[in-house]
Amino acid sequence: MSPVLDVPRELAEPAERGTLTIGHGVVRKVAQHAADQVPGTARDGGKGAKAKVSGLDDDVDLALDVALRYPAPVRRVAGAVRERVTEEVERITGFHVRTLAVTVSGLRPDVPPRVR
Repeated sequence: MSPVLDVPRELAEPAERGTLTIGHGVVRKVAQHAADQVPGTARDGGKGAKAKVSGLDDDVDLALDVALRYPAPVRRVAGAVRERVTEEVERITGFHVRTLAVTVSGLRPDVPPRVR
């Protein structure tokens, strides 16, 4: 119902409503954010995970580069990153994650703040 006219508003057929295009830049940002949310990952100098996206149509291939907190269990955290990123990309974008490569580029120690 339209609040102004109090009459039902009919929607056009789905094919006539237009299109939605989700760019690879959006998929990249979703993947990076999801990877940074996994416990055990580290933001390197304020920068989080880096992602590359390729693929066609609704299938994407992802390559992630992440740093982990030392002494995080590398295999377990990398597996959690893979799971979280796949779930989030598929949930938010509707794309199917065909492949996901995770590269652990560094281990960062938990450093307490220098100033108290």
